[in-house]
Amino acid sequence: MENTTQESDNLMKFEKEVKENVFGFGEANEAYAQYFTGASFLHGLVSPEENIDWGMAQVSFEPGCINHWHAHTTGYQVLLCTGGEGWVQEEGQEPVRMRPGDVYVVRRGVKHWHGAGKNSWFSHIAITSGATEWYEPVDEQAYAELED
Repeated sequence: MENTTQESDNLMKFEKEVKENVFGFGEANEAYAQYFTGASFLHGLVSPEENIDWGMAQVSFEPGCINHWHAHTTGYQVLLCTGGEGWVQEEGQEPVRMRPGDVYVVRRGVKHWHGAGKNSWFSHIAITSGATEWYEPVDEQAYAELED
């Protein structure tokens, strides 16, 4: 019984911080759900329809939620961690842990993924320019081996 309570506590790590984020929590990210393993939540902040060529959104991830490999083929993405703990990884590179205040820049056309730790909620602001091309899900075993 004690292990179950401890596991439950771990699964709630940073939940309040992410859900009460100053940039908002957002709605279920149904439009992109097919490109995520787990549930994510999207709160749009700046829309490309506002006569600019980039968008900005607060994205929140439940524990264990990550997006598939993808690339911004005609633009870039800047990730600013606003809550919890998560990961970002570029193809061929080691995964990088993200904590509040961390900033990660993904250059044009670089294949990458990002999302929550296995036992932690995670949120970031994503500033994205250009088209996104989606690829395969992240290897489950490689993700499972990440330190939490």
